[in-house]
Amino acid sequence: MSTNVPDALKDFRSLWWLFVVFGVITLAAGVILIVWPGPSLVTIAVIIGIFLLVDGVIEVIASIAGKGEGRGLVAMLGVLSIIAGLILVKHPFSALAALVIIVGIWFIVSGVARFVAAFSDSEYRGTNIAVGLLDVVAGIVVLAWPDLSLKTLAVLAGIIFVIRGCAFVYGGLQIRKLPKDPGGLAPAVA
Repeated sequence: MSTNVPDALKDFRSLWWLFVVFGVITLAAGVILIVWPGPSLVTIAVIIGIFLLVDGVIEVIASIAGKGEGRGLVAMLGVLSIIAGLILVKHPFSALAALVIIVGIWFIVSGVARFVAAFSDSEYRGTNIAVGLLDVVAGIVVLAWPDLSLKTLAVLAGIIFVIRGCAFVYGGLQIRKLPKDPGGLAPAVA
């Protein structure tokens, strides 16, 4: 007796490198923000905007390809990330307070959405809960002190990007370890 695993698993496995590439780019952006926190607000706004755009597109794709009750929430998070990213790329803010509020709200919405979605899907529940809580805490810290200096915001965003980048790289490598043959997931015949 074998379980038929859809060919979609094979297709999904072949895209492992996308997760790794996105993770490396996110990790690099985080390191740049930590090492050189003094660049202009416009540069940081554009970097964060690009991250939000890419993250939003990935969230929308994940909601379309995924299963479970949390798909709508993930899609909503993706659309919000895309909108926030477009605003930051198209109209970089000249005032730190506006950027701080947008980033803080995005971290909180992202964290709450991930936290809630973690309970509708048991796979990677612990990782989603941890990332969700981390995002919520980061958002609260950013919103609690809106007069943060540019360097503090850049370092905080950099730390979050480094953690998320590592998570994407790890996830991509785990996806790569999935069996090449969907039949390889079939249980042994007793």
